[in-house]
Amino acid sequence: MAKWVRVAALTEIPQGACLERVAGDRLVALFNVEGTLYALDGVCPHQGGPLGKGCLDGAVVTCPWHGWQFDVRTGKHQVSRTIEQPQFNVRVEAGDVLVELES
Repeated sequence: MAKWVRVAALTEIPQGACLERVAGDRLVALFNVEGTLYALDGVCPHQGGPLGKGCLDGAVVTCPWHGWQFDVRTGKHQVSRTIEQPQFNVRVEAGDVLVELES
């Protein structure tokens, strides 16, 4: 069964921003691409870098540790299409950003 967890206020993540938050026992990276919010697992699969502290260029986030890049809309790595970062569903309720976690 899934549950929705509040991770931020909508005002904390303006367009073009990245944000790192903890949801339950997961590190979540939030992204605002032209007003649409996306969430990925916040731990880069390469060596555990913090994706939520990366640089967002359009819809591509670059991990600050070693430069791995992911499309935040799909979770797909930009070079190796076999690597896919797990995604979370996102919704906004009354100005709060929530992500859906598996329980």
